[in-house]
Amino acid sequence: MVSPQNIVRILAVWLMINNVVAQGAETGNSSSTLIIPEPTRFVTEHRARFNGTIVNYTVTAGETYIRDADGKARASIFSFAYEKSDRRENEVRPVTFLWGGGPGSTSVNLHMGTFGPQRVSVPSDAKYPGPPPYTTVPTPETILDVTDLVFVDTVGTGFSRAIGDAEEKEFWGLYEDAQSVADFIHTWITENSRWNSPRFILGISYGTTRAGAVAKILENDMQVSLNGIILLSQALDFQGSSPYVRDNLISYITYVPTMAATAWYHGKIHPHPEDFETFISDSRRFATDELLPALFKGNAVEAAEKDRIRDRLSYFTGLSPEYVERANLRIQGTRFAKELLREEGLALSRLDARYTTDELDDLAAEAAGDAASHALGAAFKATLLAYISNDLNVDWERPYLHPGARGLTGHWRYRTVPDGQRYEPRYVNTAHDLAAALRSNPALRVLVASGYYDLATPFFDAEFTLDRHDIKRDQVKHTYYPGGHSMYVNEPSRTQLLEATRNFILSLGGS
Repeated sequence: MVSPQNIVRILAVWLMINNVVAQGAETGNSSSTLIIPEPTRFVTEHRARFNGTIVNYTVTAGETYIRDADGKARASIFSFAYEKSDRRENEVRPVTFLWGGGPGSTSVNLHMGTFGPQRVSVPSDAKYPGPPPYTTVPTPETILDVTDLVFVDTVGTGFSRAIGDAEEKEFWGLYEDAQSVADFIHTWITENSRWNSPRFILGISYGTTRAGAVAKILENDMQVSLNGIILLSQALDFQGSSPYVRDNLISYITYVPTMAATAWYHGKIHPHPEDFETFISDSRRFATDELLPALFKGNAVEAAEKDRIRDRLSYFTGLSPEYVERANLRIQGTRFAKELLREEGLALSRLDARYTTDELDDLAAEAAGDAASHALGAAFKATLLAYISNDLNVDWERPYLHPGARGLTGHWRYRTVPDGQRYEPRYVNTAHDLAAALRSNPALRVLVASGYYDLATPFFDAEFTLDRHDIKRDQVKHTYYPGGHSMYVNEPSRTQLLEATRNFILSLGGS
C-alpha cells in the first residue's frame, strides 16, 4: 500500500515533470511558472529524561523555504527541530539554532557529537574508533530540558538545496550564506509561532564566522533580538588562525599557547611544568611580551635578544633551538603539526592535536591529511544517517550531502562588495558584525568555548579577537576544554561544555 507521504512525493514529481515539458514546449517570449511542491517534513514523537527532567518532545525533520521579496521560494533549508510537546499554558520556551562550519559542513557533528538526544560513542583519548558498526548512546546530559533545539544545514549541505530559479552558488558566500540563515530563522520563528521565545544561536568553527554576521543581520536589519550566542572553536577574524601565511605576524603569536599545550600533552616540555594552567599563562605572556616585540623589530632585533627568544620559544613549543633558529622565530602552526613528533614518524591533527597519524612522507614540511577528521568523520556520518532513518523516520530519495555539494568550497565567495566594485582583499572578519550586534543589544551575551589542543582555531586567538574590535569584556565569557576543535569528543569536555551551555541559557531566559 502506498503511504500518503509517497503519494504526495509522486504527485510533486509528476507536476515537476509536466512543468519541464511545458517549459521545453515554450516559444516566443512567453514564460512558465515553476511549480514547487509543499515542503517535505517528517514528524515523530519522543519521550526521554534530560538532566533529571522527563521531556516529551516532537522532532520535525524537514524543509523550510526561504523566499525573495516577491514571495518566490529560493531555497529549501533542511533542519532537525526538537520541540517540547507538552508545554504548559503560557510557557515561554527558549529555542537554540545550531549549525556546523566548513564552509560546506552540516550540523552532523553537533547533532551526533553532543547536543542531540543521542550521540556516537567514540574513544575519549583520541584513539581511532574502528570500522562500523558504530555505537550510539543516549545523551541525558544534553540541554533539551531548558531549550528547544533546531539543527540547521545550510544550502548545498545535507538535504538543503536551492530551488525555483535560484542557483546554489548564489548562497555560497560570506554574507550570502549569513543572509540565508537569518532568513531561515525569521521564517522558522514565524511559521512556528516562536516570536516571543528567548533565542540563542550556536555555531562551530566557520559556523562562528557565520554567527557573527547572522547576529548583525538579525539585530540590525530584521529586528529579531537574540538572548545569547555560543561560539565553539571561534573563527571570527581569520588573521589569527591563518598560520600558513608567512608574513602574518599575528598568527605566530596566537598559536604559541596552543603549541605549548600540545607539546605539554605529548611530553615534549622539559622540565615538565608542575601546573598546566600556570604554564599556559606563562606561554601567553611570553608570546605577547617577548616574542611579539622581537618579531615586530624584524632584522633590527639584537643578536642577544634573538638568541634568548629562540631558546624561550624552543622551550614553550618543544621544538629544537636549531629548528626555531632556521624558522627565524616564525613557527607556523601547520608545520608545527608535522615537526613536533617527526622523530617518532608521526604527524599531529590540526583539528585535535591529541590525534596522530603515521604518514607516508616523513620529510614533508606539513601533514598531508588530518588524523582527527579521518578518525571521526565516517562514524559521525554513519550514525546520523542511521539515526534519522530508524528513529526520525526520514525516508527520502534525496542524497544527504556531508561534506557539502561538489564545488561548494571552490566557489565560496569571500568578497564583501559586488563584482566590478573596487575591493582590496583582506582577512575574513565578522568580529565587527558581532560588535555591532552587541552594541545594538546591550543585554546580548556571548559564550566562547575553546579546546586547548585545537591547531585550527587556537584559543589564544579567541581571546585576542574578542578583546578588541570594540567588544565589551562584560558581554563575553570564555571556557576552555582538554580537547580539540570538536572538544566534545573528549568525554570530560563534553559534559563540561553541556553544563556551561546549559547554565548560560538559564542565565539569559532559559526555562
